[in-house]
Amino acid sequence: MPPQENFSGGAAEDLSPRGPSSDGLSTSASSDGLPAIEEKRAKNRKDADSQDDGQEQPKDMDFDDLLPHIGEFGTYQRILFVLMIPFAFFVAWVYFSQIFITLVPDEYWCRVPELQNLTVEERIALAIPTGEDGHSKCTMYDVNYTEVLLKGIKEADPSWPTRSCSHGWEFNFSDIPYETVATELGWVCEHSALPTTAQSVFFVGAIFGGLIFGWIADRYGRIPALVGANVTGFLAGVATVLANSFWEFALCRFFVGFAFDNCFTMMYILVLEYVGPKWRTFVANMSIALFFTFAACILPWIAYFLADWRMTCITISVPLALAIAAPWLVPESARWLVSQGQVEKAIKILGKFERINGTKVPENVYQNFRETCARVCKEQEADKTYSVVDLFRSPRLRNITLLLIIIWMAISLVFDGHVRNVNNLGLDVFMTFTIAAFTELPADTFLTLVLDRWGRRWLACGTMVISGIFSIWASAVSNKVYSATLAIVGRFWVNISYNIGLQYAAEVLPTVVRAQGVALIHIMGYVASILAPFVVYLDIVSPILPLLVLGVLGVLGGLLTLFLPETLDKDLPQTLQDGEDFGKDQQMWDMPCLSKKKPADVEVPPVAIFRSFERSSLRNSMRASTRGETLRSSMIQRSSIRSRKSVNAATEAENK
Repeated sequence: MPPQENFSGGAAEDLSPRGPSSDGLSTSASSDGLPAIEEKRAKNRKDADSQDDGQEQPKDMDFDDLLPHIGEFGTYQRILFVLMIPFAFFVAWVYFSQIFITLVPDEYWCRVPELQNLTVEERIALAIPTGEDGHSKCTMYDVNYTEVLLKGIKEADPSWPTRSCSHGWEFNFSDIPYETVATELGWVCEHSALPTTAQSVFFVGAIFGGLIFGWIADRYGRIPALVGANVTGFLAGVATVLANSFWEFALCRFFVGFAFDNCFTMMYILVLEYVGPKWRTFVANMSIALFFTFAACILPWIAYFLADWRMTCITISVPLALAIAAPWLVPESARWLVSQGQVEKAIKILGKFERINGTKVPENVYQNFRETCARVCKEQEADKTYSVVDLFRSPRLRNITLLLIIIWMAISLVFDGHVRNVNNLGLDVFMTFTIAAFTELPADTFLTLVLDRWGRRWLACGTMVISGIFSIWASAVSNKVYSATLAIVGRFWVNISYNIGLQYAAEVLPTVVRAQGVALIHIMGYVASILAPFVVYLDIVSPILPLLVLGVLGVLGGLLTLFLPETLDKDLPQTLQDGEDFGKDQQMWDMPCLSKKKPADVEVPPVAIFRSFERSSLRNSMRASTRGETLRSSMIQRSSIRSRKSVNAATEAENK
């Protein structure tokens, strides 16, 4: 899981730890159709021939062209990959910690001060009414217990009047062996919704944190945002132990929510920026599959063995302060530096990669890079600015955007619902959570193997629908072990859907509004996550409702993905017209893994496509803001490598 994404305001790109970027995307097809494409290709071929006859023009130099010179996954990149470990731990602990500091044991009853000298069994027998579901949790007999004891009465008379608990509660800590903030402050019975409300407040904080730290990342750099998010999480996490009321606790959780996702995503981006295309899929997926999953799996046992909710908060919050060492260990984003006009500083950072990797970049390569940056900056000044409103101006693009919002809200709600419903499964919450969290590893591994073979649309549909079916099935099974097993299988499949969803929007939306569109979609995902704890809270009404609701939403969300265009092996849209036309030639039942590949019988001018790709790629990089440079990397790898393959193939064809 992954953590969700945050975004900076209108200029932000995809902020998610698992989203794709707009860098290195393939050039879009012309909206004029094939004749226009052929006309452009013919013109470009003439331009290429004239360049061959005349003076050779310097080629555009993008970051992906520099990486082979400094090393695509050399010693320094491996060091940075290892440095992702603490930050992956931080985001897992920030995301899941509230589950274990607000647990409430299944068995609890009213505290009666006059009966404290009796055994537990005697207190329950004398003070607690009994109903069809066993002993009452929220009522006690309204009698004078001092007189009852003097009369030697050992069992209650069912005809005695009852009232709500007035002196707090007693809890059976055999299944949850420690006091939590919920048991300490009595968040049960009429107050049982308070932990759910606090979790929703956490996600509200995540929205504001994403916007604020996104702005910081744009204005001051990725490293200040990374340090700021982690320090905020550290301070708010430690302050949580001082909370003596719900509002104090909720305020602390609001600021802990500030750190959610940002405390890892900035590091995630920085590392992916410096890794070559063929390694990005491995780094992007395995950092989540290995580091995040391991951190999530050990969290319940930290809480279990510490057996103190305050110590748990301190133990998982204090390590976040280690982020203050990041400026000395992690390089600033070179792409961000270039976007700020600090090209020489970016080149200086790349020189550090050379030294540690033992490589050497020719000076003419850096000179070409400087010239390209200067040229693109001038082109950028003349570019038209777009806003997210442009996504809703044309009918087809508007429908696609609305579909993406609804689907992502469904995925976010179902994913977070499964995460938080683990305590309702009726088994040991520590073991159940560990097993459910471990599903992230096979889910990420499976997705890495099949995503670029099977495509996005049908895979997203299938995994969401299967998750929904297993969730509905789990709600219909009375056996707790079977029900929990089915629910965990549903969690496995929604993990895959979540990962696909993070990438899908960034591939479907056109480049000129990709950043802002993805930001809007993922912020709406946070809104859905705010509702997820209340879906889980439906367990109070009926134990079958949470999984039933999650299952229905999963099936509906999955089926809606069939109305989206497939993006596998497609040139991604760049202009608004490209976005309007994207996927018009596709049928709902098209499946990339079953379709036959068309022969490449159209000659592609190498110089033209190379220059077009590189210039578009770099321009998008220069435009990049908060977190969109290189996120969901399987798409980046595919588009970058495919473009270079087409260039090489065309070059070889001309040489023969």
